[in-house]
Amino acid sequence: MPPLAVLGNLSRDLVDGAPPRVGGAPYWSARALRELDMSALVAVKCADFDRRLLAPPVLELGLPVLWLAARSTAAFSFHYVGDRREMTVDELGEPWTPEDIRFIGDARWVHVGALARSDFPAETLAELADGRTVSLDGQGLVRPARTGPLELDAAYDPEVLRHVSILKLNEEEARVLVGGLDAGALASLGVPEVLVTLGSHGSLVLANGTLEEVDAERVEGADPTGAGDAFAVAYLASRAGGAEPVAAARRATELVAQLLRR
Repeated sequence: MPPLAVLGNLSRDLVDGAPPRVGGAPYWSARALRELDMSALVAVKCADFDRRLLAPPVLELGLPVLWLAARSTAAFSFHYVGDRREMTVDELGEPWTPEDIRFIGDARWVHVGALARSDFPAETLAELADGRTVSLDGQGLVRPARTGPLELDAAYDPEVLRHVSILKLNEEEARVLVGGLDAGALASLGVPEVLVTLGSHGSLVLANGTLEEVDAERVEGADPTGAGDAFAVAYLASRAGGAEPVAAARRATELVAQLLRR
C-alpha cells in the first residue's frame, strides 16, 4: 500500500469537568490504524508544555509520530445535557504552513484532521496535494476560527476544496454546508468523493456521480468519540489499498463497529 499519513493538531479535551485528556483527529485516527494493523506517519502539533499530557497516549499506539513545534494547543470543553453535547472552544491550535508539509516525506495518501477553519489554509493544502491524495475532515470547513461556544457556519474559503479529493462530513456539517443530503447538494461541493456519516444509520458515499447508502451496525452503550476520525482514516487506507469507494466505506464501517464494541 502507498505510504499513508495523518496530519493535525492534538487537542486538550475537558469532558464534564473531568481531568484533561488527549483528543484530536491524529490521536483517534492512530487508534483506528492500530486496529487495522497498518503503519502510517502521524504528524501532530501542540505546544511544548502540553506534550507531557498528550504525548504518552499517542506514543503508546506504536505508530511513528512526527512532533512539530507550536505556540498553542487546541483545547475544547464538552458538557452533555442528556444525549446532546455542548462544546466550547477554549483555545485554537496553530495553523499549518506550507513549510510544515516538507516533513511528511513520501506519504502519498494523507488524511487532514482539521479541528478549526484556521488549521489548514488553502495554500497549505495546495502544497500538500502536490502528488498526493488528500482527505479532509469537514470540521475544517464549518468551525470558525474563534474561541467560545461552538457555532457552525458555512463561511469557508472555497479555494480549500480545490485541493481535496475526499471530504468526510457528518450529517450536521453537510446540512450546514449545502442544506441537504441529496446527490445534487453534495456534488455542489465539487469534491470527487464525499462521505457523510450518519451515526448508527450508516453513511452516504458520493463518488463517480452516484450517491449510495452504506448500512451500519448499531452498538448500544458505546462512546462514539473519535468514531468519525476512525471512519475517515479507515476509508482512506482502504482506498489506498485499491478498494472502490463503497467497498472502502463498508470496510470503514466494520472497523468503527469493532472499536465501539471494545
